[in-house]
Amino acid sequence: MSGPDDTGGPDTVPARPVPVAVALGANLGDRAATLRSALRRLQTEAGLTDVRVSAMYETPPVGGPEQGPYLNAVLVARCGLSPRQLLHAGLRVEAEHGRDRSVRWGPRTLDVDVLVHGGTVCADPELTLPHPRARDRGFVLVPWAEVDPDAELPGPDGGRVADLVRTAADAPHARRTDLGW
Repeated sequence: MSGPDDTGGPDTVPARPVPVAVALGANLGDRAATLRSALRRLQTEAGLTDVRVSAMYETPPVGGPEQGPYLNAVLVARCGLSPRQLLHAGLRVEAEHGRDRSVRWGPRTLDVDVLVHGGTVCADPELTLPHPRARDRGFVLVPWAEVDPDAELPGPDGGRVADLVRTAADAPHARRTDLGW
């Protein structure tokens, strides 16, 4: 994920594929099967290349109503879509997996979050980059640091992902599983 990359707004299509990081999470149904399916669909739907993915981590829910634990993972790849196009690809994959958005921070069959898209920093009503809570979420940072320890979270509150893990309060609760892809 390191290195110079195209930047722009949420609708800027990069001149060449840029590094992206995407978080995947699920806490309903067969969580591992859902994450596996979502990974395959995202690769197709978003045209991702050079894909690397962390192990799956089991984590307690953060906020929201009472609910079961999540399986989380982070994928890093190169993507030629605009940030908004990548977001919409993720939303389509969520919908295919029965995502219900009726309860904020409620249980979900699948959650797909764009964490970073190249060096893009933007605050759009539909998409904020980098993801506004990524720097504080151990369930994002721990798997991300595993798959790309030198990744940088851009922006004024950013930093090296492997360093940000140390300040995330829930990081010690992320438990690596032996579930394979």
